Amino acid sequence: MGEQVLQKETIDQTAVLRLNRPEVMNSLNFELLNALKDAVWDLRFQNNVRAVIITGAGEKAFCAGADLKERAGMSQDEVRKFIYMIRNLFTEIEALNKPVIAAVNGVALGGGTELLMACDLRIASMNAKMGLTETRLAIIPGGGGTQRLPRLIGKGKAKELILTGRRVDAREAHDIGLVNKICEPAHLMDEAREMASLICEGGPIALEQAKYAIDAGMETDLHTGLAIESNAYWLTIPTEDRLEGLAAFREKRKPVYKGK
Repeated sequence: MGEQVLQKETIDQTAVLRLNRPEVMNSLNFELLNALKDAVWDLRFQNNVRAVIITGAGEKAFCAGADLKERAGMSQDEVRKFIYMIRNLFTEIEALNKPVIAAVNGVALGGGTELLMACDLRIASMNAKMGLTETRLAIIPGGGGTQRLPRLIGKGKAKELILTGRRVDAREAHDIGLVNKICEPAHLMDEAREMASLICEGGPIALEQAKYAIDAGMETDLHTGLAIESNAYWLTIPTEDRLEGLAAFREKRKPVYKGK
């Protein structure tokens, strides 16, 4: 058995998932997709984990998209299965019941860009390059790219990037709102862990409901979105954590949230 294609560790309530195929720029094959799917499923039920970081092994690539060498040997039905799997996996990541941070440590093309867009927050190192380049291969983004990119950066800019297949560097990605923050490569994981640590200071149930309210509300009209927010708020009222937050504020101490 070789080294695991997905490395996993949990430190201080933050889980780190590291795509570990640096020899092929962490490109996605069936083995890696299955490993990532299993890890995301497990994280949903790990109450000790309150934030997740996804990154790539090595210094060159976050994820260069689909493994085109594997793709070249696939039948049409196998390609359909791959696309179905990657689309559903990224939707699972987007819907995970805890915040997910993409630490973009280098090249992120095609499915790599779609993966980082499925995350809640994105921090990119200055050597990162991103882009949905599929039209140059006579296909289109199939892992949610045509839907998530315009929602992040607007329809016009998304069309420009998808139709030209143009890559953007970290600074431009930050300017157009594709990533939240940029930093020097040496500081990337520190920045991601610091953001995760800040998130972990919040109440777990509140974090889950806030994420849900934002994501679900963005897909509907304002009136319905406000109703979604209201229902999400009601779920936090009877929790022990809400009472702990009030007590900690009153007693001028740091709250200890238990996710109850």
